[in-house]
Amino acid sequence: MAFVTPATLADRYDVVVVGSGAAGGQSAYTLSMDGARVLMVEAGRNYDPVSETAMFQTNDAAPLRGAATPDKQGGFFDATVDGGWTVAGEPYTNASTEEGRQFKWWRPRMLGGRTNHWSRHALRNGPYDFKPHSRDGLGFDWPISYGDVAPYYDKVEMLIGVYGTNDGLENTPDSPEGVLQPPPKARIGELLARQRGRKLGIPVIPIRRAVLTRPLDHRTLPARLHPGNAKAQRILAEDMQNRAACFWATRCERGCSIRANYQSTTVHIPPALATGNLDILADAMVREVLVDPAGKATGVVFIDKRTGLEHRASARVVVLAASACETVRLLLNSKSNRFPAGLANSSGLVGKYIMDTVGGNWGGQIPLLENLPPHNEDGAGGLHVYAPWWLYKEQKAGKLGFARGYHIEFGTGKGMPGGRMGFGNDTGGRTSYGTRLKEDARRYYGSYIGFSGRGEMVPNDDSFCEIDPKVVDKWGIPVLRFSWKWSEHEIRQAAHMQRTFADWIEAMGGVNHRAPSPDGRKAISAGGAVIHEVGGTIMGAAPAASVTNSWSQTWDVKNLFVADGAVFASNADKNPTLTIMALAWRTADRILDEMRRGNL
Repeated sequence: MAFVTPATLADRYDVVVVGSGAAGGQSAYTLSMDGARVLMVEAGRNYDPVSETAMFQTNDAAPLRGAATPDKQGGFFDATVDGGWTVAGEPYTNASTEEGRQFKWWRPRMLGGRTNHWSRHALRNGPYDFKPHSRDGLGFDWPISYGDVAPYYDKVEMLIGVYGTNDGLENTPDSPEGVLQPPPKARIGELLARQRGRKLGIPVIPIRRAVLTRPLDHRTLPARLHPGNAKAQRILAEDMQNRAACFWATRCERGCSIRANYQSTTVHIPPALATGNLDILADAMVREVLVDPAGKATGVVFIDKRTGLEHRASARVVVLAASACETVRLLLNSKSNRFPAGLANSSGLVGKYIMDTVGGNWGGQIPLLENLPPHNEDGAGGLHVYAPWWLYKEQKAGKLGFARGYHIEFGTGKGMPGGRMGFGNDTGGRTSYGTRLKEDARRYYGSYIGFSGRGEMVPNDDSFCEIDPKVVDKWGIPVLRFSWKWSEHEIRQAAHMQRTFADWIEAMGGVNHRAPSPDGRKAISAGGAVIHEVGGTIMGAAPAASVTNSWSQTWDVKNLFVADGAVFASNADKNPTLTIMALAWRTADRILDEMRRGNL
């Protein structure tokens, strides 16, 4: 079993998994390693990061010095292929033309999905993040607690490899001893930011990132991850030895040919294929989930993108892991006499309460970092440190004017130059040429710092997606139409971000060339811009108020599960990918148990 075509599909599988990213990869891995026969269906093409990643090419050798283009929206060397903010032949629409009411939807069309491109920030949700309504009366509590998910965070961290430290901070959970890999040392600019951040009361600690800083312990980890399963232990031990530690070659967004960072294509899929239990069908656009007269899912209908022909795949269980909004689209397009409003939508909540991470940015130039001796600061292809949210007590007391917090990511140093380099001084930006350009490069290169806030959004009734009644894609499948609105909580949070970043730059001895905007509407990123959309099939404790139960099992169709971020009842300030994988592993374990009991 390996890569298949519509002509070579098995007659029936135990499980069909729609999607191949963090949720799809984790689901297929867990199920196949335990003996289930799985079909993974991916809308994009096959992708091999080992052969396709540009590990050593510098931007000066790329078209436009590696800058973004309409075809490569993340830059020439970005891992995303055949996707981005726009996808040829696959439109989506927005219900409003009003400023600030637009939603941007990033869709990669490739095996592994966004896991090939992402930042690798692997933060755990904390206890508060699963019970936000209990703290401030807004949004929804999850029907599960941190304690329910913590064992799966442990498993995912051991499997994929996450560097970081245990710092004992509020709502920033520690990992068990021996789970985390050692973090890389902080860069010079990061050290300065940490020193000056202390004066503002802002903690700066090593960030959690899914990058190997040393080889995985293939002798002990497989037994911890798959107790009692000798075959899975052997396969995983062999696969772990094929992953090398990072040697600081390039940014992780390019992918990784040595498999040092986490991608579904480098961590989940290779061992799952080695079991002989996984088939992968690429270039297959799923149109709908099939159900029988009794309302039980029987498989999926898909279109072979190479031929345009329609086919079916049958399975005992269907797992949707296509990304939050794509999963919503599938459910809403899966209409029948039994489910006229879309599949699993008896509550009317499919598509409701979509969320993204609140984003706000600011930057400046730091004279203390000028004229540094030439040295390599590439590091682990991204952040080494960050600032977790630190004002829980003030927020709980109602002193901030907004309900939820944010963490701070910042970048500085002598990273690889791109196609849009410029240098400025303490009077503002300018352009120079010839000898002056060389002098400016020596003086200013590496002296800039950029801050990004990543905050929690409170789910609201004005942010949702539905099927557009008029627009279809190139295969005739109805597309999504988005409605979007930030609440005052997010808008005030974005204004707080900019003010904090400006204060931090001044504390570092830098100069803000303009004042931060007191109007958060001018500071906040567009909906979807951070590419962290979740929600749309939220989990809950009752069928009338949610789409799935606490196991991500749809209330209406017992053999239909949602494994991706669509089940999120809230969107913490933590990046969602680690939680998506932890929940997907937990859901897959539930499916395996229920299949053994004969309940599915």
